[in-house]
Amino acid sequence: MNTYLSFQLIVRDMAKSIERVEKQPTVDRETKYYLENISKVKTIDEFVKDDRLFRYAMKAHGLEDMTYAKAFMVKALKEGTADPDSFANKLQDKRYAEFVNTYNFARYGELATVYNKAQHEVPGNYIMQAEIAGLDPDSPYVKQETAYYRANIGKITSIEGLMGNGRLLTYAMAAYGLDSASENLDYIEELLAGGVRDPNSPANKEEDKRYTAFVAAFDFEALGPNATTTTRAQQPSIDKYLRQTLEENAGETNEGVRLALYFERKASSLTNFYAILADPALAEVVRTTLSLPDSFASADIDQQVKYFESKLDIEDFTDPKRLEKFLTRFTTMWELENPTTTPQSLITSLFQPVDYGISANVLFAIQSMKR
Repeated sequence: MNTYLSFQLIVRDMAKSIERVEKQPTVDRETKYYLENISKVKTIDEFVKDDRLFRYAMKAHGLEDMTYAKAFMVKALKEGTADPDSFANKLQDKRYAEFVNTYNFARYGELATVYNKAQHEVPGNYIMQAEIAGLDPDSPYVKQETAYYRANIGKITSIEGLMGNGRLLTYAMAAYGLDSASENLDYIEELLAGGVRDPNSPANKEEDKRYTAFVAAFDFEALGPNATTTTRAQQPSIDKYLRQTLEENAGETNEGVRLALYFERKASSLTNFYAILADPALAEVVRTTLSLPDSFASADIDQQVKYFESKLDIEDFTDPKRLEKFLTRFTTMWELENPTTTPQSLITSLFQPVDYGISANVLFAIQSMKR
């Protein structure tokens, strides 16, 4: 099966592809161990000491090759990411900062592996707001409402569920300085539905950042029914581990498919071509798509960026249809340079409409010369 078809077979039903990976005996065994033990970890030393846990976490973030460098990772974890000049933030490879954000012992201490905004940030904010309002944080009322919130917030699985429980909603909004009695609750529901992933969502466009913080804490738009229970160190890390394993498996038979899957995963976070050039795998995908020689990588960085900008629109990578066209062209070009099947098997993918790169006519001419 050629590169294009192999890639399409995986991405057309990603859920099924991930499910197949999840059922692999080794993956299933390691995931169960991780789930059973990660929440027991309270310190950085405990984390890196359990080699099985640490290796799983590192692989989830694409850092498996650095698992041996525990002193290096301990330094990154101890400094956290709050300071722009911290060790992780100053590293060019942003996977390290992402790893530290996931296992944020510097910020959350013993709660690092179980931290959830809705469960842990909100009660702390509520007590602080109570003090600002002149209430005794140790008063029976504050303690009673906090106990009720802690006991019930994890049961809320939707925006409707939160909006329908007046007591929880009042507590949650008060934690961000918002009064449920005077606010337009239809507007609050609209803000929650829009989430915070989109820079142009209603919450992100609000000048009053209390609303943005509130929506970020109850991020149903991004996390769905798990918004009040998800912790970065648990299910999100497992999802990343499964995706990494899927890409590795694909790479064992076709490196082009692995590169395409990797680009597809990273595409939505790309905001400029400098970020692409900073990642060798991403840069290889772009060079291959544009039929550029390997020597192009040694050209001046600014000139490379200028050339990419003349051929591609970075915003296309956040558009699913345009991204699909781009990766169709990449997998086709990869197959031409690294054939896995007969030339005739490429005909279907060559006819995919593409807005940039080399035309289909030129590709056919290249293939003819190869024959």
